[in-house]
Amino acid sequence: MVVSKHVATSETAASIEARQASASLRGSVSPSLERAAPLSRTKREVLNDNFFTFTERHRKILNVMVRSNPALMSGSFSLLVHNPKVLDFDNKRNYFSQQLQRGRREHMTPLSLSVRRQYVFDDSFFFFRRHSGQEIKHGKLNVRFYNEEGIDAGGVTREWFQVLARAMFNPDYALFAPCAADRTTYQPNRMSSINPDHLAFFKFVGRVIGKAIYDGRLLDAYFTRSFYKHILGRPVDTRDLEAVDPEYFKSLDWMLENDITDVLDLNFSVDADEFGETKQIELKEDGINIPVTEANKQEYVRLVTEQRLTLSIRKQIDAFLEGFNEIIPPDLIRIFSEQELELLISGLPDIDVDAWKNNTELHGYTTSDAVIQWWWRAVRSFDQTEKAKLLQFITGTSKVPLEGFGHLQGVQGTQRFNIHRAYGADRLPAAHTCFNQLDLPQYDSYERLRSQLLVAMNEGGEGFGFA
Repeated sequence: MVVSKHVATSETAASIEARQASASLRGSVSPSLERAAPLSRTKREVLNDNFFTFTERHRKILNVMVRSNPALMSGSFSLLVHNPKVLDFDNKRNYFSQQLQRGRREHMTPLSLSVRRQYVFDDSFFFFRRHSGQEIKHGKLNVRFYNEEGIDAGGVTREWFQVLARAMFNPDYALFAPCAADRTTYQPNRMSSINPDHLAFFKFVGRVIGKAIYDGRLLDAYFTRSFYKHILGRPVDTRDLEAVDPEYFKSLDWMLENDITDVLDLNFSVDADEFGETKQIELKEDGINIPVTEANKQEYVRLVTEQRLTLSIRKQIDAFLEGFNEIIPPDLIRIFSEQELELLISGLPDIDVDAWKNNTELHGYTTSDAVIQWWWRAVRSFDQTEKAKLLQFITGTSKVPLEGFGHLQGVQGTQRFNIHRAYGADRLPAAHTCFNQLDLPQYDSYERLRSQLLVAMNEGGEGFGFA
């Protein structure tokens, strides 16, 4: 009884403080106030810092309160949307679903779709092309496979989504290419223009994934972290390049870590293979005549990464987003992180910790070391979402191979999870996703290991960011 009373009192206090902070922040940016006396940038920053500090400090209790009363997200705690980092995935997902539900029409128009299983992509594409985004968004799908019995009570539509998801990655369409790091996540193919309908197809794929999210369907579709960032309108950085091209990433990383004076002969341009022909692309105006030096090498790395991850597939990204945003409002989807977006699209994996442990290699540690025992204790203590995020942090995706952890894929094929001893107990754990490798410092307590691990897998490292 004493504990319950204490919790109730704390929640009430937090609720009152949250409402005060919410009201204060709302009042500070009201249009009428800005017209009368615009706030200085400094005061804005102070108000924002106070709000973010408050939400971070009360993160646990705020999530408990929102979980027990989701309506708070549309009332007293509505400003939490501006600092979604503090919200747990399940609270974000519930809020997201509620917001979508508000826009649903009372009567959904049937969308009767008949497809040939062997031509599911083409038949579905032509069907979607005949309907507007609003019709697809608000329509109720009713799917039938030609020459197959079965009334669609939901199961046929669910199967259609899964069959179609696999067809999206069919190399015959040339839309997506598997990333070199794991061969299980996909990136838009920069040479997709070999297919004359590629942009229309990308818009279609965007619609399909948006419709799956809108209807609460899960897809066996896993993309690179940089592509999830593009969907969310977030900047990509050099770390994202490692999954797409590990060797190129290593060469850029070497450049940043070493003095390149009189070592490399580069300019601000890159060569690109365009269907067998080499094309030179300038990274900035007159880049071919600007040498890369020790002084400007960071700019070069930033620009070359932007070229590889964004500019080279800009048309494909824009076409995908055109279709996706017809179904899912861009401002609403941005409540999620790129890791959470993968979980929203593909679902939470069923992670068998014992199987994971039995398929782990140790380097510099033994199974009897306290740090390794604490590691597995921490993994078991995580909930389903946290386990999925941990797997994403280490391997680049939450997907577990059908054959189990013994068949995790790396840059050189099958690569089991491996833990390497790292030095510096004040450092965060680091991951090398193309090798399914975790560099784990020798922490002095279980609590320290668990807290550092949570920071690493939720916050990530540093990198060059750009829009």
